[in-house]
This record gives sequence, C-alpha cells and structure tokens, in this order.
Amino acid sequence: MLLLLTAAIWGLAFVAQRKGMEYAGPLTFNGLRFLLGALALTPYVILSEKSKNLSEKWLQPNLLFHAALASVALFMGSSFQQIGIVYTTAGKAGFITSFYIILVPLYGLLKGNRPGITYWTGTAIVLAGLFFITRESDFSLRMGDMLVLISAVFWAMHIIVLGKISGLHNAILLAFWQFTFAGFMSLTLGLILEPFDLTMIIEGWWPLIYAGVFSAGIGFTLQVAAQKHVKPEHTGLILSLEAAFAVLGGYLILNERMDEVALAGCSLMLAGVLLAQYNKKAAD
Repeated sequence: MLLLLTAAIWGLAFVAQRKGMEYAGPLTFNGLRFLLGALALTPYVILSEKSKNLSEKWLQPNLLFHAALASVALFMGSSFQQIGIVYTTAGKAGFITSFYIILVPLYGLLKGNRPGITYWTGTAIVLAGLFFITRESDFSLRMGDMLVLISAVFWAMHIIVLGKISGLHNAILLAFWQFTFAGFMSLTLGLILEPFDLTMIIEGWWPLIYAGVFSAGIGFTLQVAAQKHVKPEHTGLILSLEAAFAVLGGYLILNERMDEVALAGCSLMLAGVLLAQYNKKAAD
C-alpha cells in the first residue's frame, strides 16, 4: 500500500515537474525540490520520541556513504528526467520512465539468475510500446524522450541500491541525507549553468512544493520504508502504476492529449511491464 501511494504521488509529480519548468531551470528546480524534501523530514526527526537516539546516528560514516551512493543515482536519474521533460509531455515522460522497471531484473544476471520467458516477452512488448509512444518526427520531442529514457537506467540503479541498503539504516535518516546530497549537487550545477530568477521561482511555488515536499519528502521516504519489506523486483511492479497516474494527471491538469497510436503504445508498455515482472512461482 505504501508503494501504491508512492506510485500515485510520483505519477502526479510529472505534472508538477512539467509545470515547474516555466519558472526555473531543470537543475535548479531539482536542487530546490530535494532540499525542500530534506527540510520536510527535519521536523519528524526533531519531534520524534526517538529523536535523541536518532540524532546520535546522523553522522555515522556508513550511513553517509550509503546515502551518497543512493544520491548519485538519484541525482543522475532526476537530472536526465527533468531536462528531458522540458521537451516532452508529462504522460509520455511517465511511461518512458517506467522502462526502468524491466531493467531492475537484469541485475539478477550479475548474481547468476536468469529471467524467464515472461520477462523477455514482456520486454519485447515494452519496446514495441516505447516505439509507438516516441514515433514523432520532430527532433526536439525525440531528444526529450531519449533523455527521459536514459534517466530510466539511473532510476533502476536507484531501486537496486536502495534494495541493498534500506534495511541497514533508519529510513528517515537515509532519505534525509540522499535528498541533501542530491539537492546540493543539482543546485550547485544549476547556479553555474542556469539563470537564477528568485521572483519566478516564488511565482512557481506550488509545483516546487509538490515536487519537493510530496514527491521527494514523502514519496521517496515511503519508498525507502517500504523496500525494507519488499523485494526490488516487486517494488518495480507496483511502482509501474506511476505511469498511469502521470497520464491521468497530464490529461486532467495540463490538458495533454495523446492520439490513438500513442495510447496504444502506453497500453503495450504497461502490459509489458506487468508481464516482465510476473513470477509464476511467487504468484503460486
């Protein structure tokens, strides 16, 4: 249930991320949203009954090292996604991002596990759907789709890393530090490479608040907490629904429309993702 709620929050976050590009550059937007996410977690730690014990663990080297690893994948995934979303729609970005879900099981190859026929069949269906979604001839849209697709590789890495480390640390502290590290990396590059207009950023407060407090502060924290009890492969299955929420949010809020072929591509991707994650033994 926590992961399903996360999928809904993240799916609608594509709308906020798309809207936020009217007020700030991609790197600046990401930097501010992640720092807001870290700030949103601070009161919880301070007001917690265990805050004294938690505070003693804030600077544990192992925690900081693992958070730094997660933050690199988070920074790379969010950067490619946010830059790419400038050139594509929220709904398309949501479905293309979901490609990361079929990348997660490939990690099993490194451990000697071989995905079954359902995985490879599902992957083929996802690729077919991806073709239909990104078939436009306009170069800028294809460039945006490609950047979002690259981000999917790093989102897969993020899930794998969290799957390894989330059970070793307090979820709130791990989330806090990964947001802090990723936020400073993004904001530093943003201040160097992008124009900074404080007035415009203040005008765009609502997409920034949603992307920072809800998508980052709440969404990623729910992911960290849930992955203590859920396998990375099952996590990917549930989070695949964020693509559907992204299309719904783009339709209702941004008035985005897809033609029949693109919608068919979305359906193929969703079906392929579900099939690729299907595990008969687990289902039995």
